[in-house]
Amino acid sequence: MNFSDSEIVASILADQNYEPTTDIKSADLILLNTCSIRDNAEQRVRNRLNELHALKRKHPGLVIGLLGCMAERLKDKLLEEERHIDLIVGPDGYRQLPQLLEQVESGQKAINVLLSADETYADINPVRTGGSGVTAYISIMRGCENFCAYCVVPYTRGKERSRSPITIVKEARELFEQGFREVTLLGQNVNSYHWDENNQPVSFPALLREVASINPLLRVRFATSHPKDISDELLECIAAHDNICKSIHLPVQSGSTRMLGMMKRSYTREWYMDRIAAIRRIIPGCAITTDIIAGFCSETEEDHEQTLSVMREVGYDYAYMFKYSERPNTIAAKKYPDDVPEDIKSRRLDEIIALQQELSLKSNKLDVGKEFEVLAEGVSKRSDQQLFGRTSQNKVVVFPRSAFNPGDYVKVVTLSCTAATLRGELAK
Repeated sequence: MNFSDSEIVASILADQNYEPTTDIKSADLILLNTCSIRDNAEQRVRNRLNELHALKRKHPGLVIGLLGCMAERLKDKLLEEERHIDLIVGPDGYRQLPQLLEQVESGQKAINVLLSADETYADINPVRTGGSGVTAYISIMRGCENFCAYCVVPYTRGKERSRSPITIVKEARELFEQGFREVTLLGQNVNSYHWDENNQPVSFPALLREVASINPLLRVRFATSHPKDISDELLECIAAHDNICKSIHLPVQSGSTRMLGMMKRSYTREWYMDRIAAIRRIIPGCAITTDIIAGFCSETEEDHEQTLSVMREVGYDYAYMFKYSERPNTIAAKKYPDDVPEDIKSRRLDEIIALQQELSLKSNKLDVGKEFEVLAEGVSKRSDQQLFGRTSQNKVVVFPRSAFNPGDYVKVVTLSCTAATLRGELAK
């Protein structure tokens, strides 16, 4: 979501004649787009702000602004603690950036952290600020109403609100016409997308079908899914379209039903495993990735072992794995003591990471010798004679460049692998 938000901000500033620069020392305006979901992310931002403070002492006219969830969560506190910050703007305040910058130019601090009930930035054409021009992100909904016990997102991003399907399909079509060959539909809980106008509801599967129908050469991905919204209808939609990628990110967080209840995840282990079974049945060969939290409040060794066992049972292709860090004002912070010692959290996280390394390597080994259609995304960092790209299952493949370029679809036979990458040759 932050990549998408940054592109929206770039578009708003471009309309005010701002130009991007890769030389930080020549910048007149530096904006940090932040995340508050974990304490570690906020600490990295604090460290970066210290570096920018030194830069501002050398260039007093430099304007420094903080955007996103951290800005929303800490608000006035940041202006007090980080006095070199001139501008604080929450996720729903980006349209006001021109006015806020005028306020800064007049010598005042500027802040807008009001959450909106309907802001989607649907009419703003994002400036694609990075990448190879092959893949792009499209925000289709914002906010979250799940209120998981550990999560600050509902408080920093506000209520769920979906964007008109007409604007989403239009943006995807324009991206394809510009040469992009893959779009990822984004939302805090993307599969809870719902639009209803004139009593004509549009569900997420219906939207997915519309985007996939733009052109068979346009790959479609989405993230992030909530297990409660992975319906058979959605899975059947993915299975029916070759260009909807066969990869689903389905955060489990814990393999313990007791932990899931404390986390307010609204499903049990059994429910989750039923959805995994449905994915395997309806979309054979679909890759499944996940999020896992180690050391949530009151987690026992038995709870931890259940997480390891669900990992083995599913056989995840990849996982994002973190230690629990208490976030202020969340349900967990208000109701549960953060009572798992730090050394135990670290040990459990290490065990989760080690197991996932085994699972990722096992998954990739199963793909050695197979042929895949790979969308080339760019030139390999190790050699300009090689390209890298991704399979429909979102696995990275490195292969000989030959006559191909980023944006091409290439048939590749895999020859070897690591836990992170497949290596292959051009199919004959």
